Amino acid sequence: MVINEDSKGLLKEIECYALDMDGTIYLGEQWIEGAREFLEKLKRAGKTYIFLTNNSSKSPLAYVEKLERMGLSIEQKQVITSGQATIHYLKKQYLNKKVFLLGNPILKREFEEAGIPLSEEGAEVAVTAFDTSLDYQKMCRICDLVRQGIPYIGTHPDYNCPTETGFIPDIGAIHAFIHASAGRWPDRIIGKPNGDIIDYLLERTGTERKKVAMVGDRLYTDIAAGRNNGLTSVLVLSGETRLEDVEQTQIKPHLIFSSVKELMDFIPI
Repeated sequence: MVINEDSKGLLKEIECYALDMDGTIYLGEQWIEGAREFLEKLKRAGKTYIFLTNNSSKSPLAYVEKLERMGLSIEQKQVITSGQATIHYLKKQYLNKKVFLLGNPILKREFEEAGIPLSEEGAEVAVTAFDTSLDYQKMCRICDLVRQGIPYIGTHPDYNCPTETGFIPDIGAIHAFIHASAGRWPDRIIGKPNGDIIDYLLERTGTERKKVAMVGDRLYTDIAAGRNNGLTSVLVLSGETRLEDVEQTQIKPHLIFSSVKELMDFIPI
């Protein structure tokens, strides 16, 4: 497969870059080579970039603070999480409904500040997130609610979350636990590769689909999100996916680059 080329000039029309983070821009606390320069060139070229993450265990502020430690200053509005997109969806579809949230204190605070009524009892909607404060009592409660048949929403689908020392179980593993006990998968999952988080991105940025590029290192979230939702999908090989993985899957990116360093050469100024 051809890499590090844009023979059709797809990137010439792109105004907004939706960027995955870990594996695309950095690994742990280390910049991927050329990533800082890539972001600087986007700014010089007058392009918008938004960090788009499925991780609902962290707030935009946590990412702003992390990037600040790494030497990059951004605003919170430049980060979109699946937690934010889920709040947006709940306000549209379940306004003022009582929500049981399986999530950590950071996300609970975001929901409360956004005006989502959280309730341990009498919940009308069950929402699952990547809960890093998970315990058995919470799992029993969410399974009880799912068995009752109330609407069941997941913030994102990832089975594992990458860390500097390997992988830890993510929300997909929690969903599998709930399914084994209560016999249901979520009715709707908001995060990549699904359309709700992309619709939220487009609403936040005011950008047309055809002028947005989804850049990431995962085929089944980042690249599928672009392909499924009318964006230009750009795979970088600096994280999880290898070139041989692309050959073995039906999820084909529009463009493939070794990293954002090579992608930078195709951004016109």
